[in-house]
Amino acid sequence: MSYSFTNIWIHLIFSTKDKLPLIEETFEQQLCNHIKTKLINEYESYVEEINGTNNHIHILFKQSPNFALKDIVKNVKGESSHWVNGDINCKRKFAWQTVYSSFSISINKVGIVKKYILNQKEHHKKITFEDEIKKFLRAYGFDEKTVETV
Repeated sequence: MSYSFTNIWIHLIFSTKDKLPLIEETFEQQLCNHIKTKLINEYESYVEEINGTNNHIHILFKQSPNFALKDIVKNVKGESSHWVNGDINCKRKFAWQTVYSSFSISINKVGIVKKYILNQKEHHKKITFEDEIKKFLRAYGFDEKTVETV
């Protein structure tokens, strides 16, 4: 019997449309739980942590080898925005930005990234979301032209 073994940790970040503060405190935890459940049940992906602020979300998960990352992200974002607009009483139409950022994480960095995600609200008292993404892009070797498009 043959097996495939993978251990692919992903730090996924995506924002609300136009980076507007659309994630209200009244449903933020429900949204995180909804996304977590979808990743686990439909995409066979273990979720270590999920958290964010009013305009973006971070997810640390172990990606299943049975699904492509682009399909996971597209479907999770599309379904969750549909869910918010249909099941949650929010003040305005909810939508995610079409773009996202994802970074592979070494197994020995999972704890560090988890702590970083847990502390999002405190972290963003000191740094904007735009500056945060630029910092990640630079750290992962993207050129300045790419960084400045954020």
